[in-house]
Amino acid sequence: MPDGATAADAREAACAAHPALRAVADKLRLAVDQEFAAADRKLREGSEVALIPPVSGGAGPHRISPEPLEVAAAVRDVEGTDAGAVVTFVGTVRDNARGKSVVRLDYEAYPEMALKVFARIAEEAASRWTGTRIAIHHRVGKLEPGALSVVIAAAAPHRAEAFDACRMAIEELKKDAPIWKREHYPDGSSWVGLGS
Repeated sequence: MPDGATAADAREAACAAHPALRAVADKLRLAVDQEFAAADRKLREGSEVALIPPVSGGAGPHRISPEPLEVAAAVRDVEGTDAGAVVTFVGTVRDNARGKSVVRLDYEAYPEMALKVFARIAEEAASRWTGTRIAIHHRVGKLEPGALSVVIAAAAPHRAEAFDACRMAIEELKKDAPIWKREHYPDGSSWVGLGS
């Protein structure tokens, strides 16, 4: 990219190189150096630019892995004698979506950035609810119906804060984490979020 280029210029260059991107370019979020960025963000020598499709939808207690998830592992990452409550959220692959039979999901991620988002979510929870700890474990790869796709554990001194923190964590993850999925049906597949 030339001197003075912006994140939007990088997106345009990617669209020129890969014309199929133009159809979804206005739906893509921009990230520069593993942080979400505005289109006018200036690039520096060596900047890494990522085009993040709409997200669907593990650095410390956070994980992203192709291995099966275990609820107990997330709980172990946050439990302690100072926590009077541990609340978990477990996301599983459904066998149907929008009236179609789902035979599997393919999850993909930008792991380095996703882990930073997970850490930010945990920091926000700790600042809102004193003594709260969050662990986020997300799976990637091919998952069949019934498989665990995400496990979130929230520990806090009291149950209300643990419930609130757990709910906040899954909502923020779905909004900001660069993790997306492709649904496979008996007659085809589609990336979830591109049409919404």
